[in-house]
Amino acid sequence: MEGLEVGVVKSTEVLEGNYRLEAKFYTSKSGLTNQYFLGEEILESANYNSIYGLNSNGIGCPVLRMNEFDMLFTGTPKQHSDKFSPVDIRQHSLKKDDILICRTNGNPNLIGKSALVAKNYDFVYESHLFKIRPKQVLINSSTLVTYLNTQYGRAEINKLSMQGNQANFSIAKFKELRIPKFEIGFCNKVKDIIEACFLSLEKSKILYTQAETLLLETLGLNNFEPSAEPVNVKSFKDSFLATGRLDAEYYQKKYEEVINHIIEQSHDRLSNLVSIKKSIEPGSDVYSNEGLPFLRVSDFNKFGLTEPDKKLSTSFCKENEALIKKLKPKKETIVFSKDGSVGTAYMLRKDEDLITSGAILHLMVKDKKRIIPEYLTLALNSKLVQMQAERDAGGSIILHWRVGEIENVIVPIIDYIKQEEIAALVEESFFLKKQSEQLLETAKRAVELAIEQDEKAAMRYIAEAQRASI
Repeated sequence: MEGLEVGVVKSTEVLEGNYRLEAKFYTSKSGLTNQYFLGEEILESANYNSIYGLNSNGIGCPVLRMNEFDMLFTGTPKQHSDKFSPVDIRQHSLKKDDILICRTNGNPNLIGKSALVAKNYDFVYESHLFKIRPKQVLINSSTLVTYLNTQYGRAEINKLSMQGNQANFSIAKFKELRIPKFEIGFCNKVKDIIEACFLSLEKSKILYTQAETLLLETLGLNNFEPSAEPVNVKSFKDSFLATGRLDAEYYQKKYEEVINHIIEQSHDRLSNLVSIKKSIEPGSDVYSNEGLPFLRVSDFNKFGLTEPDKKLSTSFCKENEALIKKLKPKKETIVFSKDGSVGTAYMLRKDEDLITSGAILHLMVKDKKRIIPEYLTLALNSKLVQMQAERDAGGSIILHWRVGEIENVIVPIIDYIKQEEIAALVEESFFLKKQSEQLLETAKRAVELAIEQDEKAAMRYIAEAQRASI
């Protein structure tokens, strides 16, 4: 029995309590003492939402999904629905201090994932989420959402979530959740940190948008509106014989217009600017709960990496040690997606101890005196390249951008001084994002210390972290 986690529970505790028969429910530990609220005690309101008819054409009301959460906060919706009445929108729109929580997902690690609504928004949320608002006099929203994202909050959620093909964490289960009782002074301190975290994140996004705008202004494309004309007449010589493509969508005028605008200015093919290296796809049979992080397309966007959901087993890595060493991406590598969400680029700010999936290419700038990596990354994420990705990969059910097509992407090369100006904005943006991430980690660790020790220890930790950041 050594090494096993064992607990003895009376049958009356099962029959009269939660009626849960899984052993894990009674052996899971969350570190909480008897100083806690139950979720139902702190709830001011809790709501589900019914949502259907999502579209990516911008028609109707914006609808937030869980994969658009940004760190601890709600992000920007990419989907809309025109099935919502004005009454529905008023009822389900997001207000400052609401919290959204994931209630169902095929990945049990995402159940209970939560995000704070840091200001009023005119969009709603999808049905895989539910919305709560705590009684602020008992615990403010910033402290509650921070707790839910700590190891102890996650342990409570995992304990109460219902496992199956689709794991589930309902409002009813939230009401059973144990939530630590914190002093108001401590809660207010956590709230201050989270508000500073959100402010840094918002400033980061503003600077990135300024960099994008500067690029388009420099190219004379800031007011560019591509043609909506659905017809474009092409000869066989100028279509299939030139490109090997027969799908009509490939030849839409909007793609021609953006390419023509780029080639009227200084430009080059991507393959002349970067070296391109492929990664591997080892297969799901070598996935493991522990081991080397395996970055997939879903684990990054233009703003950064998230903790990979999959890892490669230690035995696989040992057997392929030499290959793994070559595949680990270095600082200033631009990871670039060719499958799924094609054309997403992110430049690494440090050497990474991970490898990427075969759906991600590694780009390394050949001549930094000609093109700056930060500038190139921004250009790859701009609509100038995104429209080329849309054109090339648009003919398949599952989006796939062939390497040969990626090599032929046309990239604008602007004046080097302007490149430096854009790169400076991008780096300041990422500095603020990193600052935001550090503030979030400070808040989470403070809450954990308050649970593990006491609030005095947590407050000392906050003061030390703030001094270190000056």
